[in-house]
Amino acid sequence: MSKFFDQITSELTQFIRAQKVFFVATAAPEGRINLSPKGMDTFRVLDEKRVAYLDLTGSGNETAAHLLRDGRITIMFCSFDSNAEIARIYGRGVAIRPDHARWPELIANFPKLPGIRQVMEIRVESAMTSCGYAVPRMREMTPRDTLEKYWTKKGELGKEEYWQKHNLRSVDGLPTGMRETKS
Repeated sequence: MSKFFDQITSELTQFIRAQKVFFVATAAPEGRINLSPKGMDTFRVLDEKRVAYLDLTGSGNETAAHLLRDGRITIMFCSFDSNAEIARIYGRGVAIRPDHARWPELIANFPKLPGIRQVMEIRVESAMTSCGYAVPRMREMTPRDTLEKYWTKKGELGKEEYWQKHNLRSVDGLPTGMRETKS
């Protein structure tokens, strides 16, 4: 049986903290819907009406483009262990980057990882829990260090160059809010 909430409860916070992976879904009014898996200890419940996740540099920047255009975001947590439960957070989000006045406040909540691009801050409009009876159990989920190794090797300059080539526009051509730099 689904339960709806107008804020993040302490029980939801506890469930969220126990999950090793979460999924982010966004869409602009036009174009593709984006759904991305996330992990690496990058999600935080800031308070009962705000959550955030540390966004590391990836192949695209769809979430930022969609948030800039529309703002809607859904986060899903799914238990893959013996607890058959799913939790979703529905809200409106913004991408906060290192040049934003609130960056120091938000980045302080996360571990220092290579490849940091932005923090996605979400204002919670509602949340829900539901069963996960059809979700398979997985015995072992172990972290990958591939992304950390990649951005450690590339360094800050390599990350900036990658942003300019791959992260300024979404796959549908929407701006992501990241600024083009002059070479």
